[in-house]
Amino acid sequence: MRERSPGASRTQNLETPRAAGMAGIVFAILLAAAIVLARLGLPEGAGGSTVELDSGQRASVNTAVELVPFAGIAFLWFMGAVRAHTGDAEDRFVATVFLGSGLVFVACLFGSAAAAGTVLSAHQPQDFGRLFAYELLTTYGMRMAAVFVFATSTIGRKLGAFPRALSLAGLAAGLILLVVGSSVPWSELVFPAWALLVSGYILRSARRARDRPARATP
Repeated sequence: MRERSPGASRTQNLETPRAAGMAGIVFAILLAAAIVLARLGLPEGAGGSTVELDSGQRASVNTAVELVPFAGIAFLWFMGAVRAHTGDAEDRFVATVFLGSGLVFVACLFGSAAAAGTVLSAHQPQDFGRLFAYELLTTYGMRMAAVFVFATSTIGRKLGAFPRALSLAGLAAGLILLVVGSSVPWSELVFPAWALLVSGYILRSARRARDRPARATP
């Protein structure tokens, strides 16, 4: 049986968070694009079922609905990247909140996309589909996102996995999502922006860890 060298094993361990960290960037881009397209195609202030969607609005909504499943998949990989970065010493209570809020957020995201997709079945969208999509995303989904941000920032701060500035940025982002996420339009974009920052830091840390053994080798 062929044995792998310690160097190969160490490299493989470092590649996992690096690849998953890229998924976090993909998630941030896809979610931001889906939110922008959905808001352009279905403005909250539109007249509900009395307004007929034009071809451009329908295309925006359809594209947003198609992007959401891939954003959800990338988010699951992003969760894995965060856990790989923080290590095995995380607090079980906070880790449970981290996993639970992340999974509920994905469920809310998928449900919101499904509700938004119902408006494409008629020339004049019904109020229920439009209102339910925004209610599920902004009231429930963004509050679960806030809990996820709080849990991630707490884990990163306690274990020293995140710098102080990144932890404070997470707390600020969580407060915005929790307090004004359902009342201020476009505030949900704070979540993908935060995910982009975290993913960038994880990738940077993985690159440094990968270069450190190479520098130590004579």
